[in-house]
Amino acid sequence: MGLIDQLPPIPPQEPVLIAGPTASGKSELALRIAERFGGVIINADASQVYDCWRVVSARPSVADEARARHLLYGHVSCGVSYSTGHWLRDVSALLQGPDRPIIVGGTGLYFSALTEGMADIPATPPDIRTAADALPLDVLLDQIDPVTAAGLDRMNRARVQRAWEVERATGRALHLWQAETPAPRLPLAATVPLVLEVEKHWLWDRIARRFDQMLDNGALDEVARAAACYDPSLPAFKAIGVPELMAHLRGEITLDEAREKATIATRQYAKRQRTWFRARMGKWHSLTVPT
Repeated sequence: MGLIDQLPPIPPQEPVLIAGPTASGKSELALRIAERFGGVIINADASQVYDCWRVVSARPSVADEARARHLLYGHVSCGVSYSTGHWLRDVSALLQGPDRPIIVGGTGLYFSALTEGMADIPATPPDIRTAADALPLDVLLDQIDPVTAAGLDRMNRARVQRAWEVERATGRALHLWQAETPAPRLPLAATVPLVLEVEKHWLWDRIARRFDQMLDNGALDEVARAAACYDPSLPAFKAIGVPELMAHLRGEITLDEAREKATIATRQYAKRQRTWFRARMGKWHSLTVPT
């Protein structure tokens, strides 16, 4: 049964949320929903916000963008440290528009901030961010409040580092800030929330084939164009495939090694996504991707 055939009722103008692991077919489902039911497609993927990564981040193609209106794709410079808070403010400004929002992506934190609320935590000073960048993951974990640490994905450096930075910058543990979370901008009950389930080995094969397609479509050239401003501490340059291809361009690894490293990193990311969705999206409508 196709994904469209599994859809629950979609009332007129009600926002649609589509979450799923990387390479699972979320963008195509969003397009088909937009074409059948109407709406504007809004990005909820942390890598696809950057203007430098169309190919590497698997942003919708120009042909896809011609099928339906797309927003919050490629609207941020690669030199900007764009956060979940920035995205939440940007997407909130679009929720009252005339078109149905169809919010699609794989960044679980974006969806939880939108539908569960997000604490208003002060920005991290640059010196604290620099200090955090220099510390190993295990040191960061050891220095985080244990209550906060217990609620984190301990293998996700970005989340662990964020907790460390908040505690150092504000003098308060992250979990205390989260306890003061305001009401959500878009309550889950006011949406049609969809999460894609996919068989693991099928997804792994699709991930490998998609990275080969990225290379065929100019991913290496795209990374080379950004080499002059490469800064591994910035979020844009942590996008999967970028560090690996940059290492190849510097002569540190072969292209085959870069391909293998990027494919493994993508599989690991997809595993973390699937774990997040299962733990946090139990009230969402589950759709099984046909294999």
